[in-house]
Amino acid sequence: MHEATVDISAVIPVGSRRDDVAALVGEYAEGLRSAGVSFEVIVVLGGDCNGVAAQLAEMADANDWLRLIELARDFGESSALTAGFDAARGRSILTLPAYYQVVPAELPKLVAAGEESDMVIAVRWPRAGSALEGWRRNVFHGVLNFITGQRYRDLGCGVRLMKREVAEEIPLYGERHRFFPTLARSRGYQVREIEVAQSPQDDFRGRYRVREYLHRLLDILTLFFLVRFIKKPLRFFGTIGFIVGALGVLFLAVLIVQRLFFGVGLADRPALLLSSLMVVLGVQIFALGLIGELVIFTHARELKEYAVRRVIGGDRPAGED
Repeated sequence: MHEATVDISAVIPVGSRRDDVAALVGEYAEGLRSAGVSFEVIVVLGGDCNGVAAQLAEMADANDWLRLIELARDFGESSALTAGFDAARGRSILTLPAYYQVVPAELPKLVAAGEESDMVIAVRWPRAGSALEGWRRNVFHGVLNFITGQRYRDLGCGVRLMKREVAEEIPLYGERHRFFPTLARSRGYQVREIEVAQSPQDDFRGRYRVREYLHRLLDILTLFFLVRFIKKPLRFFGTIGFIVGALGVLFLAVLIVQRLFFGVGLADRPALLLSSLMVVLGVQIFALGLIGELVIFTHARELKEYAVRRVIGGDRPAGED
């Protein structure tokens, strides 16, 4: 990132889903202006955004606070956000969607709350939508809360304000931008939810395909491993391997006892093959965790699992005048 020269850098990734971006950027700017802070707006264009680029280029010529970044193609929202973060000059970073989710006039609420927290995420409330959307949203957050132990109400909202160091510490790739607050909290940062008014134009009527639900489930499972076991792979794989291997050994012991003391044959019993496979599988899973531990140990100097909030005192060594 560049050296901080403004209070807030607002990053807007533009992909296939978008509203009137030029009008929305203007409303976002008005909301930030009413918060009484210095700001810049960085719009990152990915994919087929030629019409939008022409509009925003004309708008940028008339407003020094607006910058455009055009990517070679649509690399996904996480990559677009990363490109915006790298170009940001703000002491805080605000992510905003290219479509209506919250009322832009509510942005001062996030700015005020950002003074006391490392990350502030918007919760659209009261929430409009069909009963099916509400059920789907509750299931998603319920599964996420159960797996990670962190409770959120609206991770689907892309309006988030964070300190500069949060954006610098947490790498984004794939679809990890959806779980940015979860990753930040796992690093020890303070994450706070703020209720803001939902935009009347927030009316997504599209349908998610079955594979989208599968992708979200896999993302949550990946998040579970990243949050709890990224630095301790042996605990995860070792536990699974031990359980599977122990069950295999137990089944084998039962079969051996039946053969030695009750005369039950083993040649035609599938249980013998199953229990043997379980022992082998348990050893392999345990070995996978051990290999992961070796990799982590090798790169331990390059990894950091903590975040420093601030350092007090000690500006000069003892003995200096």
